Amino acid sequence: MPLARLLRRLLPLAFLLGLGWFLWTKVRPALSTFENPLDPKPRVTVTHNTVLEKVEDLGRLELVRYHFKDVVEYKKSTYRFLPDAKVALIVAGDAVGCLDLRKVRPQDVVLEGDSIVRLALPAPELCTWQVDHSQSRVYSVENGFFQDAELVDAGYKYAEQNVRQAALQSGILAQTEQNAEKILKPMLETMTGRRVILTRQMQNPVRPARR
Repeated sequence: MPLARLLRRLLPLAFLLGLGWFLWTKVRPALSTFENPLDPKPRVTVTHNTVLEKVEDLGRLELVRYHFKDVVEYKKSTYRFLPDAKVALIVAGDAVGCLDLRKVRPQDVVLEGDSIVRLALPAPELCTWQVDHSQSRVYSVENGFFQDAELVDAGYKYAEQNVRQAALQSGILAQTEQNAEKILKPMLETMTGRRVILTRQMQNPVRPARR
């Protein structure tokens, strides 16, 4: 019959087409990982060799963060007959006040009866202060004399020290102590079931050296 003969001829062709489609679906994901030789994008290879150098115990409780915004103009004298080098920076910075709970000693925790706990806390500290480079930028550089990068770096270092000074002058240590009363006291009262009284650690007097 002509129809049966036609089917017998088309059957191998249909089989080959199906096999080809099956192989293509399997090979296509692998081929997609190869780069196009005409693609102008550069090829980047990154190799990591990370080494753990130090493990440090942390016990600082961060209680307040100050954010600063400042315009810093840093000048540097160069040669006698040349104008001063100058850089203007728009600087954002952060400072964090904390308590170092690693400094709490056994004698700093006193139980009074069944209802009161007295805890002597260490003095508040300025834990970190830094320039937020992602929010800072160089406004202008004048008379850098091919030393613009060094001038900008010196300006940022000055700005970082200014963040520390500004945080201390703004009362970050007092605010840290107040936040300890607001945050640490309710937490300890919930944990102990007692009324917590927070005080400041007494510094050990320095004994004069024997002669």
